[in-house]
Amino acid sequence: MTYLAHDLDDPSIWRRVSMLRQGGAEVRVAGFRRGQGPLPEEATVLGHTANGRMIQRVRAIAAAWPRIARMIPVQHGPEVILARNLEMLALGARLARIRGARLVYELLDIHAMMLGQGTAARVLRRVEAKLMHRTSLVVLSSPAFDTSYLRHFNQPDVPTLMVENKPFARPDITQQRGAAADGAENGGPLIIGWFGMLRCRWSLGVLDQVTRAHPGQYRVILRGRPALDVMEDFHDVVDANPDLSFMGPYDWPDDLPAIYGQIDVAWLIDRYQAGQNSDWLLPNRLYEGCLNGAVPVVLDGTEVARRVSAWDCGVLVATPGADAVAATLSTLSPASLATRREAVADLPRAVLEMDKAECRHLTSAICGTDPVAAT
Repeated sequence: MTYLAHDLDDPSIWRRVSMLRQGGAEVRVAGFRRGQGPLPEEATVLGHTANGRMIQRVRAIAAAWPRIARMIPVQHGPEVILARNLEMLALGARLARIRGARLVYELLDIHAMMLGQGTAARVLRRVEAKLMHRTSLVVLSSPAFDTSYLRHFNQPDVPTLMVENKPFARPDITQQRGAAADGAENGGPLIIGWFGMLRCRWSLGVLDQVTRAHPGQYRVILRGRPALDVMEDFHDVVDANPDLSFMGPYDWPDDLPAIYGQIDVAWLIDRYQAGQNSDWLLPNRLYEGCLNGAVPVVLDGTEVARRVSAWDCGVLVATPGADAVAATLSTLSPASLATRREAVADLPRAVLEMDKAECRHLTSAICGTDPVAAT
């Protein structure tokens, strides 16, 4: 299998590679880079791109287009190409046509330029539709990508497979489910954890406002990779607020029990693409947080809020605003927080993590060896 990735520096790419291999696939990886430093393993680098710079990314695709077949050697036997996001689908379709390979589209993130009724959005969707006619399967991570995007914009009716952003099961690891030692259940401030790709300027501003308005009542720990192209003043804001602490990146998945064990609640609100992609996502931090005992904080009206409400285990903020966030968080007494934590602990592990059977299901559907797998 050839996996075409839009960003080889994104840890989620390598999580997917691990899942495919757990499912029995031989996977080679090719794609673009947006960072520096060593990659987790060898991959074919097609070029460099940048977050948010769509024109530059289009030029990078155009540069790779005529040489994609030369850059990726022919595999022995039937080949399957898994292309993540639209730009890689374009290259994947060309490679599949040259090789006679099966093509699968992994649609896990929808750029804002794809949405609406503007000229650019309509053109991009037409390009996507033309390419989708060549695909055998579309892999989605949230049902809202189907209902709110594919069906809403009448994209081609291609079989879909739902693969949620669950981490791979690690039965050898005891998950952290106890209350944070310095947190609200033990007489301290409510400790909020915002982990992963930090790209929501609204969240940074609201968490800054709430902690400043209620000094000592809340503490926010930030871990992961801040999108400095979106939040240029990220470090300035954090450094100026004693109740905000940026602890840097973390190793996935080894550090998850430790970092979630330091917090009371996990911040799952994302307004980066409010009303669009951010409202449709089921982020990996939902599963990781619950798996490690953190109570999720979500915004009403989003797909993640619908999931948390169905699980009856989280904290629901009614409207997007600092006052609403503060009012909601203020209702979390030690007793109510403990009740929600118990609800999180009672969730079946099967809804929070992917086992080998699901990995085999994913790989079989992508490779077309299990036609029942795609629905």
